[in-house]
Amino acid sequence: MTTCVDAIDVSRRVGARQILQKLSLSIEPGELVAIAGGSGAGKTTLLKILAGLQPPSGGAVSHNLAGRDTGIGYVPQDDIIHLEMPLRRTLRYAARLRLPAGTTAAEADRIVEQTMADLDLTDRAEVPVRSLSGGQRKRASIAVELLTRPSLFFLDEPTSGLDPSTAADVMRLLRGLSERGVTVVLTTHEPASIQRCDRAIFLARNGRLAFSGSPADARRHFGVRDLADVYQRLTGEYPPMTGRIATRPAPAPAIALHIKRPNVFRQWWLLTRRNVDVLVRNRLTLAVLLGSPVLVTAMMATLFRRGAFDTGAAADVGPAQIVFWIAFDGFFFGLTYGLLQIVGDIAVFRRERLAGLSVGAYVASKVAALLPVLAAVSAVLLVVLRVLGRLPAVGWHVYGLLFVTMLVEATSALALGLLASASVHNAAQAALALPMLCFPQVLFGGAIVPVDKMALPGRLMSFGLSNRHAFEALGRDLNLDRFTNTLPAMSAYRETFSGGTTGSLIALGSFAVALTLATVWVLDRRSAVSSAG
Repeated sequence: MTTCVDAIDVSRRVGARQILQKLSLSIEPGELVAIAGGSGAGKTTLLKILAGLQPPSGGAVSHNLAGRDTGIGYVPQDDIIHLEMPLRRTLRYAARLRLPAGTTAAEADRIVEQTMADLDLTDRAEVPVRSLSGGQRKRASIAVELLTRPSLFFLDEPTSGLDPSTAADVMRLLRGLSERGVTVVLTTHEPASIQRCDRAIFLARNGRLAFSGSPADARRHFGVRDLADVYQRLTGEYPPMTGRIATRPAPAPAIALHIKRPNVFRQWWLLTRRNVDVLVRNRLTLAVLLGSPVLVTAMMATLFRRGAFDTGAAADVGPAQIVFWIAFDGFFFGLTYGLLQIVGDIAVFRRERLAGLSVGAYVASKVAALLPVLAAVSAVLLVVLRVLGRLPAVGWHVYGLLFVTMLVEATSALALGLLASASVHNAAQAALALPMLCFPQVLFGGAIVPVDKMALPGRLMSFGLSNRHAFEALGRDLNLDRFTNTLPAMSAYRETFSGGTTGSLIALGSFAVALTLATVWVLDRRSAVSSAG
């Protein structure tokens, strides 16, 4: 009989731990297969290896899909899907990102509607995913993968956390898929789910194959009446076993799936639209993004007096301090906006990465979605401070230069925030990174101690800090060097505000580009490590 998946002598070792040991089995087209075993037996590891998401340490896996649709779907245990948007809109974005290039919008919408109908979700199409029940959310997660009509479908614990009735509904859904010719492989620890499958693959605690056959044969093999009692039998040691492979020919390599996805620009545009859509629907996040600049502007207006830039009134370092904190505001907004953008979205990114998402398009979409917000914040800050008399009455071309400098610095800070967000593993770590990234910008930014007055290590560090370059550029745009010759308190900044702004802007732009590319590299590495380990 033609098989759909073959695994020959598959082993998996992580460090000193042997997770799977010389495991061989085959899966036939249209089968509904459960992989079961105790905790730590290697169920999810085997599932990922069979799906081609992790390479085995030894042995080989082949997908025999010749003459069939070559799509492979994988649904992780958690319901990884954006919660803010209505279900229909979520699936439409997923369809446009996953379906082959050239698929029309009308065809994509038709597939979305058909998929919702197949999964009995049509009446929930306009409900935000967050408001769906547990079973409905699980079906929504399954729907994302079914959009591409895969012939091989892998699911990790699809009934975990569901009540028995809802779990039975999910298993009936998967049974229906197998009856339509889709090969379905899932991990589970629930006897009721195993009983509904064509075949059960039991893994022993030593990572060996303990049994492969029908649920009824499993009860006879282990000498139990209830499949729940099988787990007691799995605590012993098992010799190597083969599941449905009488001979062991060298397997053909897994077929490379050459489905032409939307190009990078198309992906970037779709992701940017989705990012904006998610942003405007998350009221709390939107309130923080727009409210924090208002609060900071109010504090600056309270802290600094009017007319600080008037030559006759200025008697201290007020002009330099105002300019420094304007520069830091741009840095702070960019950094905080970027810090949670990726770490809070990393699970969705990894899932879409498996479907061919471009890392560059993903990172660029984050920048594009937040750039208008940063531009608006920068403009409002400058306008309000000018109206309140905290900035001088200079020409609009000067304010244009101030705006450009703030925006470029905010963009470089956004890129730094995205890099940090891509590097950490949870939101708590991102929050801890905030002060560590801010303090150097304040201490070595050139306002507390002018750069030319710093010790050599401090001067060297300041060259790589965006706040230093933005502070100098803003001060030069406002011609603060005129105060350095007349006010003793400002004389220390003579070197800081002399010269032009071109070098500072080039430095800020270079930071933005370099940090964005570094973010792409880190995410690409993390997605590769995730797939491999």
